[in-house]
Amino acid sequence: MTSAMMAVSPSNFATIRELKGQSHTGLKMNTRTNQVYFNTGRVIKIQSSRFVIKASNEKEASLKKLGLTDAECEAAVVAGNAPDAPPVPPKPAAPAGTPLVSLLPLNKRPRRNRKSPVLRASFQETHLSPANFVYPLFIHEGQEDTPIGAMPGCYRLGWRHGLLEEVSKARDVGVNSIVLFPKVPDALKTPTGDESYNENGLVPRAIRLLKDKFPVLVIYTDVALDPYSSDGHDGIVREDGVIMNDETVHQLCKLAVAQARAGADVVSPSDMMDGRVGALRQALACAGFPDVSIMSYAAKYASAFYGPFREALDSNPRFGDKKTYQMLVLMRLRELISFL
Repeated sequence: MTSAMMAVSPSNFATIRELKGQSHTGLKMNTRTNQVYFNTGRVIKIQSSRFVIKASNEKEASLKKLGLTDAECEAAVVAGNAPDAPPVPPKPAAPAGTPLVSLLPLNKRPRRNRKSPVLRASFQETHLSPANFVYPLFIHEGQEDTPIGAMPGCYRLGWRHGLLEEVSKARDVGVNSIVLFPKVPDALKTPTGDESYNENGLVPRAIRLLKDKFPVLVIYTDVALDPYSSDGHDGIVREDGVIMNDETVHQLCKLAVAQARAGADVVSPSDMMDGRVGALRQALACAGFPDVSIMSYAAKYASAFYGPFREALDSNPRFGDKKTYQMLVLMRLRELISFL
């Protein structure tokens, strides 16, 4: 029968089993007499603050003897007679024709942590939840929600009613971030998109309403002139069809400040004008909004995939395309190659 040594200190113990297997509670120690008292009144005399409690018969029955003692096993290993184990698996062979090269002098090899499903599961850092999503919502001046033909199941929401209902439903399932896309009346569209920075325009009004109803809602806004431009382009168009870069950035800065003043948490430039992120940051800081974040479209492509969005906003270009300021896939590949 095995035994276990247990140190005793002047404290109470919840339960202990006596040698007969009975349960006792309220174990106490008298430090002056060096005695342990059970609640039954029985006393155990101990020395050096230690006493022996034998393991229960149930525990002993669960132990299985395999033949050799621990000492005999250790002695065998020390003598060089370690027990057999499966061999080290052979290194997989490379296909014929693979060149023989020296290992690259890399201190970091990130693929180490991606080589198997269990390792990837151990080291992955991104766990998607509803809190990670940003819900795109299309709004208009009407009171009724109207369907978007190119986006079945999606609607232009009335900014005073449908928008609030949709945001409330999203928050019920854990989505607390939205981005607003406006459908602006044609009568308010101009070549320079001045309606974009009207502080009583559709987007600023919607932001103020949402913040009043849902103060902790995270609101993203789209920063581009195409919803406000009579030409349907993301920038001011010169008479020869050229999109004017710096003049457009000037308008975008006023747009972003108006949205920030209304309560936007994040402004999202999608225009693809050169230098607009730095200009927006400076404009926001000068206007007293240094804490408003910028989520830039680092690369927006001149793609037909944006067609449904443009229909939702009624912002299709009235002429030409957006290839002089939005990127082509082939152009992007060439830029990467020249960079490398």
